[in-house]
Amino acid sequence: MPSAFQFQCHLVLIFLAASKGETRYLEVRDAGEDDPFLLLSEDLKRELSAGQIYRRSLRCIDMLSIEGQFTFTADQPQLHCATFFIGEPEELITVHYDFVNIDCHGGDFLKVFDGWILKGEKFPSSLDHPLTTSQRYADFCESGNIQRSITSSQNVAMIFFRIQQPGNGFTVTVKKSSNLFPCNVISQTPSGRFTMVIPHQHRNCSFSIIYPVVIKISDLILGHLNGLFLKKPPAGCAGMGDFVELLGGAGLDPSKMFPLADLCHSFHGSAQMKVGCDNTVLRMVSSGKHINRVTFEYHQLDLQETETRKENSIEEFCFPTI
Repeated sequence: MPSAFQFQCHLVLIFLAASKGETRYLEVRDAGEDDPFLLLSEDLKRELSAGQIYRRSLRCIDMLSIEGQFTFTADQPQLHCATFFIGEPEELITVHYDFVNIDCHGGDFLKVFDGWILKGEKFPSSLDHPLTTSQRYADFCESGNIQRSITSSQNVAMIFFRIQQPGNGFTVTVKKSSNLFPCNVISQTPSGRFTMVIPHQHRNCSFSIIYPVVIKISDLILGHLNGLFLKKPPAGCAGMGDFVELLGGAGLDPSKMFPLADLCHSFHGSAQMKVGCDNTVLRMVSSGKHINRVTFEYHQLDLQETETRKENSIEEFCFPTI
């Protein structure tokens, strides 16, 4: 089972491959001595638990899952750089500008994005985020000192930057805060268990797992509804107002993924699906009339499981891509 830092290295490699037009299937080699993702080691986390502030330099393409102060200084013109931030499902991320020395008038920029963008696709999708796409960007060159701290709406955020003059750069402090009702989430690991609750709110929430997985829903409460319904077009759950859908695809944006099944009636039991797609999303749509809740667990799919069917399994999908 890949470790958390391997997963995050994999995502950065996806971003690099996308910029070069290469496939997303890349071999993740062992980390070298200067690998930035070694900061995720348990020893370091224990050291930081004493209240120390972690500090290090940023690379042009980087990934962070820990709080601290991070500095980027250009040693040559850097035109296409990004840093991805990720927290636990119940965490929000705040990015604070401590120091910025860039040439806004000369074409440099530094922007925080509320979510992630990979290969032109957004998470959360525009359908699932409370802000418009333009509102999700915080441009330092436009706001300057007016907006020095930006807090995400979910457990992921990122910064884009271009710095053309060697020696210029910036320093940011990254902190995390609690989110009582996590909505949109990207999982840090290929396995886990999660309960999503939407308490009388008219919103859509997506839980994204960027792996082929076996996902099992063990409990679903949608207001007063009972039973289980699987999607068989043209019928569906959209007219119910409150439902859960399973999506699969090769990209990041749930709105561009293929619908695999709809669950629009409450049930207690087990509904399992094997999804061989690059990305699996469980998405809850809520009308705001009820307290909706879904509990599910997931683990990475292996080749042996593709050959084994269980009685409670829903139809299998996307296996040609494994």
